[in-house]
Amino acid sequence: MSKLKEERTEEINALIKEMSLEEKVGLMLHESMGVERLGIEPYNWWNECLHGVARNGSATVFPQTIGLAATFDTELVQKEYEAISDEARAKYNEAQKVHDNGQFRGLTFWTPNINIARDPRWGRAQETFGEDPFLTAQMGTAAVRGLQGDDPENLKVAACAKHFAVHSGPEDTRHTADVRPSKKDLWETYLPAFKELVDAGVESVMGAYQRVYGEPCNGSKFLLVDILRKKWGFKGHVVSDCWAVRDFHENHKVTKTPAESAALAINNTCDLNCGCTYHAAIDAVRQGILSEEKVNESVFRLLMTRAKLGMDDSWEKSKWAHLGAADVNSKEHRELARTVAQRSIVLLKNDKNLLPLTKEKKIKKILVIGPTAANLNSLLGNYYGLNSKLVTILEGVAGKIESRPEITLDYHPGTGMYHDSAQRGWTVGMAESADVVIACFGLDNMMEGEEGDAVETLRGDRDSIELPAHQLAYLQAIRERGTPVVLVLTGGEAIAFPRDIADAVLFAWYPGEEGGNAVADIIFGDAEPSAHLPVTFPAKTADLPDFADYDMKERTYRYATKEPLFPFGFGLSYTSWQFKNLACKKNADSVTVSVDVANTGNRDGDECVQVYVGKKERSETDPLCSLRAFKKVHVAQGGTSAVTFELPLKAFETITAEGESVVQDGAYRVIVADAAPVPVSEKLGATEHVEVTVSLGDA
Repeated sequence: MSKLKEERTEEINALIKEMSLEEKVGLMLHESMGVERLGIEPYNWWNECLHGVARNGSATVFPQTIGLAATFDTELVQKEYEAISDEARAKYNEAQKVHDNGQFRGLTFWTPNINIARDPRWGRAQETFGEDPFLTAQMGTAAVRGLQGDDPENLKVAACAKHFAVHSGPEDTRHTADVRPSKKDLWETYLPAFKELVDAGVESVMGAYQRVYGEPCNGSKFLLVDILRKKWGFKGHVVSDCWAVRDFHENHKVTKTPAESAALAINNTCDLNCGCTYHAAIDAVRQGILSEEKVNESVFRLLMTRAKLGMDDSWEKSKWAHLGAADVNSKEHRELARTVAQRSIVLLKNDKNLLPLTKEKKIKKILVIGPTAANLNSLLGNYYGLNSKLVTILEGVAGKIESRPEITLDYHPGTGMYHDSAQRGWTVGMAESADVVIACFGLDNMMEGEEGDAVETLRGDRDSIELPAHQLAYLQAIRERGTPVVLVLTGGEAIAFPRDIADAVLFAWYPGEEGGNAVADIIFGDAEPSAHLPVTFPAKTADLPDFADYDMKERTYRYATKEPLFPFGFGLSYTSWQFKNLACKKNADSVTVSVDVANTGNRDGDECVQVYVGKKERSETDPLCSLRAFKKVHVAQGGTSAVTFELPLKAFETITAEGESVVQDGAYRVIVADAAPVPVSEKLGATEHVEVTVSLGDA
């Protein structure tokens, strides 16, 4: 134990000895009452910064998390969250000047969401880093580094890994569901990212709403005590999801009273109650079903987090005290938001190199059409901040036209966002006089999100993944006019659509405040598309298993056998690529993988080199393959870059039916690719992969 930690431990224990039971319990609610006679100020623990500081005035609005995942760039992730934590500290400093410790003005942020997007119908999949545990772990740990800083005893802000565990919808049943994955799926898919974030020092973990194996997550001995505390050695604090402890007696029916619910949660080391049920912890102690020692343990962990954040001292003593209002949505942060958005946009199709619309193509008239073109909700996603300059796709395109006087621009929404407004007629005819149609369609945050947020769908989830029928019908009518179509889709997860509906397709996710400029940058060639899908795009809803079934069979690129519309990891660029000279060297405790990445096109570009591992002779329950490494490389046109990866033996692990990790002797496929190596249609476009066999053990 460091001297500083030892000193803090002594101080906190001394404070706890001075407190009454009522005072201690008052510290265990998200709206903490404080103990002012002991110098502990009231404090609201509830803050959000999923893709920018949320719900607290002006802030930089970065692309939604799923878009950030599409960058496959951990350095960029860390840089974004460093900017977010700058703004968080700046806002905290300004709030302290007026003695405001209220909601959304603190330093404890319930971010990141590292659940696995196992089903594209889930409205909150947009909050995640996608469907792959390895990608999620890498991106999530980068987010934690950016938020918390590099000093574990003096945190910039406190990050939170949520929702522990096995949570990914449906939203409609999250307060009553009992989820029972196989042990293999639990340890192979649902837990790895949480383990990595705990190892990376994340300060907090939030429980999920549902039950797992019959135990509510926020009161689960199996999850919180046996795994999180004992097996993984987590020392930080656990917070319940909001009003989830109340679900114990009202919905899950595992307890009968609020006192029993509070006792169950605290006895299993859930330290902080987002909600009000912990008021009943006082009765629980008096009834003898909760010891005051357990209360003390939780209060200790909460006060230690506050100490690490410097909340015991004046904010003016912090090394981040220089940050203030001028650092919020600064010029540098807006530029970063634009860069992240550019690198998050996935080019899914580009027939005959329609894009980019360079001056050499002599475009004279562009028609922008569709309900997302001027829609702010299609920029934001959920858990968003706001500011006075949110750039829509229409505004981004118009901004490009200002420097291209030879181009005429026209616009019409064409049809409604949520329902057919029957405005086809002459608006379809507008396409005939244009050289290119930029068609903006897809989803917004009224169509998918958290329970209660997305008012156009059932509890935030979608019942189908297809592009809304009225939008598709309008697109088909435009397509029939014969003008080249650039389709720009927004949304937080996969959308299924006919591949021939457009000549070029960009998937922009929810691209944030600079989203419109970023889309226009890609369309007009001022930025190169380099993003790759962090989720599989299934061909149709009918290819998906039951939404409520948490079995991973036929889910994600690792287990699904049906041909996707687009595979995990897929993404085109404006140049072309070739992988060659793949070689593997087996070492004592690792495998070195080397490959040459050649840019064979006529533009400089960035490629995401992805390394997958799979058994040569796999059983039915083994993944088809698993992402084990990735790296973004910049290569000039005509150039070649040598790329090397060091795979630990754990990259070749098998998770047994009992949930144990073993590295088995045998032959393994090592595949270097620019998309998951699954069967895909020849119509997909360019993909590249090379493969070798590596033998472990006596094989």
